[in-house]
Amino acid sequence: MRGHVFGLLSLLAVSSSVLAASRARRDFTESSEVALNDHINVEYSASYQYQALWAYFNRDDVALLNIAEFFKKMSKEEAGHAREFQEYMNLRGGQVVLQDVQAPHHDFSATRDKSDALQAFERALGLEKSVYQNLLQLHALAGQNNDPQFQDHIEGYLEEQVKSVKEFANWVAQLNRVGPSGQAVFIFDKEFKE
Repeated sequence: MRGHVFGLLSLLAVSSSVLAASRARRDFTESSEVALNDHINVEYSASYQYQALWAYFNRDDVALLNIAEFFKKMSKEEAGHAREFQEYMNLRGGQVVLQDVQAPHHDFSATRDKSDALQAFERALGLEKSVYQNLLQLHALAGQNNDPQFQDHIEGYLEEQVKSVKEFANWVAQLNRVGPSGQAVFIFDKEFKE
């Protein structure tokens, strides 16, 4: 009986190690897997920050509803990117390891010099630049690891990210131009439709 239990435990140990090894993995390095997991966290962090921005602008005492809806859409988009990268990780035989997401910034109250909308769009521009920088690092790592398929996958996201950075830079410029006046920001919100 004792030998049978030991044999069963050995079989279970071998089975679990076989299950842990992916049969789909091919030329996908551990460093790429770690970096991709980090990027998934970057995407979820951006989604979480955009969710906080939506909640702020959707408040009844702020009520800039077009801006709120835009940030809600951005939150969904970034979470979608995170899921797409998880699917890609599974496609390549890697293991998705989700990490803690840092609490987002919540206070965007207007100051004498800056409207709440300007502060929010400056933060969003910083987020978009951060995501872009992280994608560049992933692309470079894929090149170092001689993984053209991974590089190709990242390139589509890079193009989208360049466009996002430009859009946010334009909105920051427009909000700088209108100044901190509540009326100007109200008009910006009315005109702001995606």
